[in-house]
Amino acid sequence: MHYLNSRQKLMTLAVAGACAAAALPAAAQQADAAAPPPAGAPAPAGSDSGNGSGAVPSVVVTGLRAALLSSMNLKRNSDGIVDGIVAEDIGKFPDTNLAESLQRISGVSIDRSIGEGSKITVRGVGPDFNMVLLNGRQMPTSNLGDLNGRAFDFANLASEAISQLQVYKTSRAETATGGIGATVNVMTARPFDRPGLHASVGAKGVYDRSNDNLPGDVKASRSATPEVSGLYSNTFADNTFGVALTGSYQERNLGYNTAAVSNGWKGPYLGSSTAGPLPQPGAPGSERITNRPGPNDLYSLPQNLNYNFNGVKRQRTNAQLTLQYKPAETLTTTLDYTYSENKIQTRRNDISAWFNFGDSTSSWTGGSPSSPLSYTEILPAANSDIAMGAADFATKTQNKSLGFNAVWKPSSDLRFELDTHHSSATSGADSPFGSSNTLATASFSRGNTTVDFSKDFPVLSIQGADFVSDAKRQQVTGSVFTNQYMRGEVEQHQLKGAWKLLEASELKFGVNYAKVDNRSAFSNNQRDTWGGATKPSDYPSSVWHQQSLRQYFDQIDGSGNPALFNQFYTFNFDQVRKLAAAASGLPAMYLPKTTFDNDARTGEKSKAAFVQFNTDWDTPMPIRTAIGVRYEKTDVVSTALVPAATGIDWGSQNELPIIFGNPTFTTLSGSYHHLLPSFDSDIELTPNQKLRFSLGETIGRPRYDQIQGGQTLDRLVRVDGGTGSQGNPALKPVKSKNLDLSYEWYYGKQNFFSLGYFRKNLDNYAGQTQFDATPFNLHTPVGGAFWNEALANGCGKADTTCIRNFILRKYNGQSGVTMTGTDASGNATGSIVGQPGDPVAHFRINSFSNQKKASLDGLEVNLQHMFGDSGFGVSTNYTYVNSGLKYDDNKVGEQFALVGLSNSANVVGIYEDKKFNARLAYNWRGKFLSSTFDGAGPNPQYVEAYGQVDISLGYQFNERLSFQLEGINITNEIQRVHSRTRQQLESVTQAGPRYMIGARYKF
Repeated sequence: MHYLNSRQKLMTLAVAGACAAAALPAAAQQADAAAPPPAGAPAPAGSDSGNGSGAVPSVVVTGLRAALLSSMNLKRNSDGIVDGIVAEDIGKFPDTNLAESLQRISGVSIDRSIGEGSKITVRGVGPDFNMVLLNGRQMPTSNLGDLNGRAFDFANLASEAISQLQVYKTSRAETATGGIGATVNVMTARPFDRPGLHASVGAKGVYDRSNDNLPGDVKASRSATPEVSGLYSNTFADNTFGVALTGSYQERNLGYNTAAVSNGWKGPYLGSSTAGPLPQPGAPGSERITNRPGPNDLYSLPQNLNYNFNGVKRQRTNAQLTLQYKPAETLTTTLDYTYSENKIQTRRNDISAWFNFGDSTSSWTGGSPSSPLSYTEILPAANSDIAMGAADFATKTQNKSLGFNAVWKPSSDLRFELDTHHSSATSGADSPFGSSNTLATASFSRGNTTVDFSKDFPVLSIQGADFVSDAKRQQVTGSVFTNQYMRGEVEQHQLKGAWKLLEASELKFGVNYAKVDNRSAFSNNQRDTWGGATKPSDYPSSVWHQQSLRQYFDQIDGSGNPALFNQFYTFNFDQVRKLAAAASGLPAMYLPKTTFDNDARTGEKSKAAFVQFNTDWDTPMPIRTAIGVRYEKTDVVSTALVPAATGIDWGSQNELPIIFGNPTFTTLSGSYHHLLPSFDSDIELTPNQKLRFSLGETIGRPRYDQIQGGQTLDRLVRVDGGTGSQGNPALKPVKSKNLDLSYEWYYGKQNFFSLGYFRKNLDNYAGQTQFDATPFNLHTPVGGAFWNEALANGCGKADTTCIRNFILRKYNGQSGVTMTGTDASGNATGSIVGQPGDPVAHFRINSFSNQKKASLDGLEVNLQHMFGDSGFGVSTNYTYVNSGLKYDDNKVGEQFALVGLSNSANVVGIYEDKKFNARLAYNWRGKFLSSTFDGAGPNPQYVEAYGQVDISLGYQFNERLSFQLEGINITNEIQRVHSRTRQQLESVTQAGPRYMIGARYKF
């Protein structure tokens, strides 16, 4: 209802604007100078936007070289340090994915998801602190995979409707706040930008080789998929009315396979500590340790090892309708509606082994931190689980934006602009099985288990596997069905003005109001029957499909190791789900809940005002300056519905699930205000050389999940305690003081060289912290009287199977102990609920605080050179980023360090003549810290250096028809993440190259 009301208001504004224009006196219609395009649709190359020297010189964009020229002129003629990418032609952007295009700009690096660029890091500042605007408007964000951060996901936008990408790297009073690294303005085509009729249709066939390298149960039926797009733009009535309509539909079937220590690395432990899992020198078992970590060395052990195989289908739909009306030369109105939909279906199979840190054999790297080259857990009973799981879920994200813009220029010296919009982003489940899920199965036949970390690929070896015997056959164990919903809304109103003073000065001023609402809700329907949900005979052997796994990782060094456990079973998720639901008699447990257990809602209301004074100085070396100040005030209210915990139930070997009661709401609030000055100047050393200098302050607001109210406990508690999280609505934004220096030399029509230095001093950085708490005073059976009695009767402290057998068999029916039977391995099943008198469970709660400071600086080098009229050219850049605040791998506990900080480089070679064009691009990003936590707690995650080669070939058949061939990741590179050392693998992923062939016809 709110959305419909907003649309009605905007439609009313459009009509009112047109009527007001019709009533303007004739003198106003004769005012000198044509009306500029609105800021909501910035001026095309060659037009005067009314923003002084920010106008871009006229360029006829017809090919790669001309697009590079337009991008160069955008940089040259902008105030401050601005880079950009301009479409070769209307409806013809150089990359299918916008993030892939942005990464070719100096200082911009991307994070990839399902083989495509999704988020950007600029100058070492992560995705959450880069503001993304669509036609000058703040866009909402919604991403189920990102816990409600502020990072914009470029995967939701196709490139066909995009005319320009502008990256503002320096702050200005007139620029919206939120972008510490950069503010990125995504500009779409407007009919008044290019008067007259323009129309085109395009079609592509996409072949993704990664889909071919998947097991049959997750593999799509075809690897080739279609893409279609169309564009229509026209102006009428002497260019006073314009219509533009763009649309695209894209399908892609892909896959990726990952080997991962998905639950993280336990530790680090000090070599001399008796609390660690390794026996001390001279103790039983110490003789099986080779090159043991020294007494002052830190070491860690893997919690598990998982191989997973993922098949993904993606359908992306984009559309935009733009109406423009110019009732008078002094007034231009624009009404636009943008829609995007991104649907993703995922199927997964996996195999994994869990380590309990009992008796072991191991060999280690030298030094500190020390890492296992090989680790073997000794399991003589051969009754541990070989876990094999599956997932089948789907999500859908929709973005909608309705906006109105009016630019009125009553005289050649005065300009006003009104811009208002309502935009929403919604993500949720698109499957009856929820937004994510796991259906676990296992064969309880795992004996001695070894993992070898000496190569890039971690090699799992298992002894004693038995998938045939009736008692050992595969069966369903635990399950989780998750239902998530996220929605972001932005209602924004901007009023701006510009007044030319004297002959060479301009005063800009404006006010802004933005209301940003964000909602994040989820529920889990979890069955913690990890020791077996029913029995093996409930599942016909035909439902398990034998597979080998070596071939799915053939690009990763080490996968050819003959010791690899090369056998596992996949299955059809829905088929086995139905069997489990029928055998258990609990069908509701095998579907997601229809209500939410957790529901966090955050509202931000921001008011801003700015004034900025621009002056051109008539000096021997012309100087332009811009000095301004912006005031921002934001009020935050956060309300959260979270479940109340009532107890802990030890239901299986390693998991102690929490018992939850009815959820309750809590509300918290916060506010902040800032005065943000800025100063820009550039000096023309010569007609072809510029020196730029900028100072300014910017803010970056906290992530939405960081300011959500309420404390959430993770459902599963382990023997050593539980985990949880809570937000902090009183968090202040990060404040950055920025310095930029840049030298630019434009030594030819299409050639330039630039060298830039930047420095950012960041204050109030919201680092992640972890504290110990005892919420709800929950009692755990771990360490209680029954537990201690089991230890006294010969059970090892890590032998939870022995401890459970002792308690369930001796105390069945007493004090929260309920034995339900015996599993196929002869172990007792049932639950043990914590009782008064048992220890109170401790939880490690992750939260956020404003106690961090950081600084970073760096250099950017750009070179663009066209080799005369040969048709050949090269564009290359390199960015160096440095910060003294780095993660200390030899330190225990939570740390604050800048994530995303990395060097990067691009080399793009092009060739173009009247018929042919070619582009060969290499993009490289150096090693960087992506997180300070992994699945086990405070541990670093380093993404290793990654380089990718893309290629594009085009043929212009005639002035209307063209053909294109593209290749993405043609060398089939892998992506690898490690923790404190390279041997401490977090994940390594193999996907595959993607090829596209297409045609485009212009009318």
